Amino acid sequence: MSRLELPEEPLVGALLRLPAQAIHRRIIAELNRAGFRTLRLPHMAVLQYPGPDGYRPGELAERAGMSKQAMNQLLRSLERLGYLRRSSGADGDGRARIVRFTKRGQAAWTKVYEILREIEKEWRRTLGDADFDRLKKLLCEVWVSDLVP
Repeated sequence: MSRLELPEEPLVGALLRLPAQAIHRRIIAELNRAGFRTLRLPHMAVLQYPGPDGYRPGELAERAGMSKQAMNQLLRSLERLGYLRRSSGADGDGRARIVRFTKRGQAAWTKVYEILREIEKEWRRTLGDADFDRLKKLLCEVWVSDLVP
């Protein structure tokens, strides 16, 4: 079966996964073309909406569905590449770290947002206004529902 052929009764997980993976691959490819050549697909676990700025590493790990150790490895990579830094939290706990974008990281995040806006425009053109608005409304309902922990 080719990628474009739907199985007889596709499951919602697969229907959501394929577009999400395609979007992540496109974001990385366009970031690379825009001069952010060191970013790779695994970095999307950190760079996914709404971005890492102001979050604790543990919160980012939970959001990405990965271990704290794996998230810290990605954060170290992005620190070495100059996209973010981790600083002490405001609550006085020296162990509590907060992720902050560097100037380069903020520029990359701005580009991510531009890419996502362009993808939305393309999807709107392909699906039409009514269907795109309905899709987005339904996904927003799922976002705030009990379906997403």
